[in-house]
Amino acid sequence: MQLIEYKNVELDQAEQVVLRNVNLTIESGELVYLWGKVGAGKSTFLKSLYGALPIAAGEARVLDYDMTTIKNRKLPYLRRRMGIVFQDYQLIPEMTVEDNLRFVLRATGWKDKNLMAEHIHDVLAQVNMETKGYKLPNQLSGGEQQRIVIARALLNSPEMILADEPTGNLDPETGKGIMDLLYTISKAGIAVIISTHNPQWLENYPGRKLLFENGTIR
Repeated sequence: MQLIEYKNVELDQAEQVVLRNVNLTIESGELVYLWGKVGAGKSTFLKSLYGALPIAAGEARVLDYDMTTIKNRKLPYLRRRMGIVFQDYQLIPEMTVEDNLRFVLRATGWKDKNLMAEHIHDVLAQVNMETKGYKLPNQLSGGEQQRIVIARALLNSPEMILADEPTGNLDPETGKGIMDLLYTISKAGIAVIISTHNPQWLENYPGRKLLFENGTIR
């Protein structure tokens, strides 16, 4: 199933053209790498997918939403259908792991405490963190925090995961564990779109490579 379709899209930042003539489609279950130098537009492209950056020109559809006309009130519904993995985690520091996840569930309409507890246990088990729910973020290693971020991204059964340099702050062995996890998720039928600078991941976890260069994607 087609999740993303861009036709002749232009993306701007601070009134400067960052990407132009973007033409691409992404399907369910694809593992897609965004590859290119710092400043080549990878994060700009990711932001456009979840509506944090408007489409300057062209046609763009993401998860059946027309991104050229989408209203702000519709953005939460779009974002519930995707999981976003940030390099800097963005966990709430004064909340335990379980409370961080419960906060997201409540914000997206969950009410039953027992169902929330069961679901939180399930997603933590998916990322091998089911024994860490009582801990605060600062009591976890960087790799453990990133696993919690992936668990958070999985909470609402997303159709795609967007990961912006998910191993950028991690040592190679810990990064490999995160890539193992993201690769497994893609094999389960969820599209995974990863911005990375690490050529080893492209070699060890085969996927489609989109090269960001000179203001274009190819």
